[in-house]
Amino acid sequence: MATACRFAAPLGLAPPPRSRAAAKAVAQCGSKAAAAAARGVAARATSGGEGATTEVPEIVKAAQDAWDKVDDKYAVTALAVASIVALWTAVGAIKAIDKLPILPGVLELVGIGYTGWFTYRNLIFQPDREALISKIKSTYNEITGSSS
Repeated sequence: MATACRFAAPLGLAPPPRSRAAAKAVAQCGSKAAAAAARGVAARATSGGEGATTEVPEIVKAAQDAWDKVDDKYAVTALAVASIVALWTAVGAIKAIDKLPILPGVLELVGIGYTGWFTYRNLIFQPDREALISKIKSTYNEITGSSS
C-alpha cells in the first residue's frame, strides 16, 4: 500500500486501479482525485460560475485593434511571412559562418575594431556627441514624420 501512495503522490493522481483491492489502496492514499477514480466518479470542468472570468490582456486588445485598422491584411501577412523566412535564412547563414574554422575570430576582431573606431569618432569628444545626437533625432523625425 505504501508503494502505491508513493508513486501516485508526486503527480497527485493515481493510475486507474486494476482490481478492487487496488482501488481500496488508492482510495486510502488520501488524494481526492485518487478516491474519485477509485469510485468511478469523473469530474468535468465547465465554463461559467465563480472565478471563471477570462480577461484579455491589454496587449492582445491593442494588437486586435491594430489588426482591425489594417486595410491590406494580405500584404501585411505576406510581409510577416517574408520577414520570418529572412530571419530563418540569416540565422542559417550565421550558423554556417560560425562553423568555419577561422572566420568567426576574424569577424569578432572586425566588430571590436569598428566599435573602437565608432567610439573614438562619435562619443569621446562633446562636439562629435552633439552631432551624433542631432543626426539620430533628424533621422527619427524623418522616419516617424514628426517634428519633435
